[in-house]
Amino acid sequence: MSPSNAPSVGTSASPADLSLERQICYAMHTTVRAFDGVYRELLAEHGLSYPQYIALMTIGEHGPVTVGRLGELMHLDSGTLSPLLKRMEAAGLVGRARDPEDERRVVVSLTPVGRERLGQLGDVPGRIAERSGLSRQQLVDLHRTLRAITENLGAQA
Repeated sequence: MSPSNAPSVGTSASPADLSLERQICYAMHTTVRAFDGVYRELLAEHGLSYPQYIALMTIGEHGPVTVGRLGELMHLDSGTLSPLLKRMEAAGLVGRARDPEDERRVVVSLTPVGRERLGQLGDVPGRIAERSGLSRQQLVDLHRTLRAITENLGAQA
């Protein structure tokens, strides 16, 4: 971004500061949409949506896990997570069962089919990185920056 196109930081906004192309939120929005398109394409090969992909990875890393904890880890509310898990269970990717220690909680775990599908997804991060056109270091730096922004904005909420 050239200095004249860079988002301004300061107190009062000029009309140029309110240009859509200069808004960080818009740059983030268009980047997310571009990533969504690439993920949609790559994950279609595996019969998954992006939220299902994230859920498989999260359960694979942390599972078995309660639905509540899965929601925390994925930053999703139960109204979004429950239908997602129902579809994944119908596809044979996950199993849900009442927690024997607390019947009010539901525990989600990968099925053998889910573990196999997760194993087939190992090339997705590399393919995404390649499609981004960024170097490994640029991706590491971007990830660090995005995490810091998320933390800072979340701390102010």
